[in-house]
Amino acid sequence: MALQGNLRDFSVTEVLQLLGSQKKTGALSLDWNTERAVVYMEDGRIVSTREPGMPADDPLLRFLIKIHRLSDEQKRGLMSLHRESSRDLEDLLVNGRYLDVEEIQGYLERQILTDLSNVVRWDNGNYRFDPKKKWPQQPPTVRLSMEGALIEAARRGDEQKRYVGVFRDPYELLGVRDLPDPDEPLSEEEKELFGIIDGSKTVAEIADAAPLTEYEAYEALHRMLEAQWIEVVGRRDPGKIVSQVIPSAEVEAARRVPWLGELSVAIVVVVLLGGLQFGARLVNRNVWMVPAASDVFATQRLDEVRHAIELYRLDRGAYPDRLQRLVNDEWVDGARLRVPGYNLNYRLAPDGLSYTLAWATDR
Repeated sequence: MALQGNLRDFSVTEVLQLLGSQKKTGALSLDWNTERAVVYMEDGRIVSTREPGMPADDPLLRFLIKIHRLSDEQKRGLMSLHRESSRDLEDLLVNGRYLDVEEIQGYLERQILTDLSNVVRWDNGNYRFDPKKKWPQQPPTVRLSMEGALIEAARRGDEQKRYVGVFRDPYELLGVRDLPDPDEPLSEEEKELFGIIDGSKTVAEIADAAPLTEYEAYEALHRMLEAQWIEVVGRRDPGKIVSQVIPSAEVEAARRVPWLGELSVAIVVVVLLGGLQFGARLVNRNVWMVPAASDVFATQRLDEVRHAIELYRLDRGAYPDRLQRLVNDEWVDGARLRVPGYNLNYRLAPDGLSYTLAWATDR
C-alpha cells in the first residue's frame, strides 16, 4: 500500500528522511493548491525531480532556459523532436549534442537542489509515495545522497531568509564599487554578475537577467556586497521608465564614479574570457601610453580600447591590424576612439604579437 498523508502532520523533510533511511525506490508526489512536485528515488537516493518525457513545464527545460543554456529556438527544436520520438528530455539533450554527459550531470544536480529547496518549505499540502512508480532511465544520470541533498536544501532555506533581509528592496540599483584583485578567485556566479551590474539595473532586474537560479544570484550578490565589490547606488521607483538618452562624453565623464560602468565591465569580461593578468606580464607583452594622470577620462577611454583589443584577440586569435576593425566588428563604439584634445595612435608589431597604443595630445 502506498504511503500518503498531509504535510501538516509530517513535513516534506521528514517524509524524505524516512524514505531515504529505508532505501526506498519509487516516486514521492506532492501537491499544494496549484503546485505540483515529484521526487524520484532509487535505493534511497534522489535521481530526479521531474516527470519522464518532456512536459510543457518540464523543470529541467525551465532551468536550462533560466540559466541561458538553451535558447527559445533550441527549446522549440527539442519539443519538435520529442513529439516525433517521445524520447525523454535528458536523452534528447545528450544524443542531440545540446549537452555532453558531464554538463547534464552538473545541471541536473543544480536543478534538483533548486526544486528540492523550494518544496521542503511547503508547510501544507498532500504527499503520496508510490513504490511502483520508478524512474525509467537506467542507470539514472545522477544519484544524489538523500541526507546531503536535504542538508543543502536546509542551508539554502536559512541563507534565503538572510538574503531577503539584505535585499529587502528589489528596486535598489547596484553598481560596482571596486574590482577584486586580479589574483582573487571568483566564483562562476560572481563572474556572471560582474558583467551585468552597471549601476542602472535594480536588484530584481540583475537576478532576473543573470544566467543563474534566483538563489544562486542572490547568494553571489550577497558575497559581492560583503566583499565591498558592489554597492547600492540609488533606487528606481516601481514603474519608472529608464531613459535611453545617452549623455555627452563630457557629462558622462564628469559624473562617472571610479571603477563604475563600462570600464569595470570591460575589465571583468577580460578576466572571464581570457584569465588575463594585469601588471608585469601584460606590460612586457604590449606597450601602451597614457596621458597625464590628471586627465582621468582619457586614461579610462584608453583602458576601454585596450580591453576591446584583447577581447578581439581572444575571439579571432590575432590582434586587429587597425582600430577600425574593432568598430566594424562592433567590439567598440567608434566614439570610444575619440577624446577631445587627443589623437589615438595604434601600431601593430611586424610579428603581430604585440602592439602600442597611445594618446597623442594636440593641445
